[in-house]
Amino acid sequence: MTDPTFLIIFLPVLLFSLTFHEAAHAWMAARLGDPTARLLGRLTLNPLPHLDIWGTLMLVLSGFRFGWAKPVPVDVRRFDNPKQGMFLTASAGPASNLLLGFVCGLVMRVMIANGWGSGASAGLYHAFGQIVGMGLIMNLSLAFFNLIPLPPLDGSKILYGLAPAEWESGLWQLERVGPMVLMLIIFVGFVAGFSPIWMVVGPLVSLAARMFSGLPLGVLYGMMQA
Repeated sequence: MTDPTFLIIFLPVLLFSLTFHEAAHAWMAARLGDPTARLLGRLTLNPLPHLDIWGTLMLVLSGFRFGWAKPVPVDVRRFDNPKQGMFLTASAGPASNLLLGFVCGLVMRVMIANGWGSGASAGLYHAFGQIVGMGLIMNLSLAFFNLIPLPPLDGSKILYGLAPAEWESGLWQLERVGPMVLMLIIFVGFVAGFSPIWMVVGPLVSLAARMFSGLPLGVLYGMMQA
């Protein structure tokens, strides 16, 4: 059974991180001339318009290891340059999570300098440090996970925006099979007891976490659980 204290910290951080991610897509699309998401109420930090029923259910069934928010609708025909517009709109999501991770890392550095994690911190101060640490790890994980170039992840749309014209037919084929490939990889991870995705994403998260907070990921985990 999942630790209730973990859920109290984990769920609000996850909800805000996913909401910020999706709102960033909507904001960038609107900036580039596509008001579709804004008109549908998706340019907001209210999490309710971004929640996906199946994504939330999968989050619960997977033991809070996997889930998703409702994708932001984008009409590339509204962009002056569709490929550039798709690239920038798709990039806005991972970039927003990297920004949140960077801010959490800066806050973590200040807190560590003021005694957090030294054994002297306790109560609300320690709890706030746990929230900030979770925000750092979660946002970096979301950013690098979404950069994987498999549909429906943002990385596939970033790749489309960067790819030469002769790649387009192959990339559209990937749009049809990519979600099934991604789900298969995740399912294999559940069955095998290890995550092939984390084998790719984990080293990047560890490197960025150390750059932003000044701490190795394992040390950060230990301080959060103390």
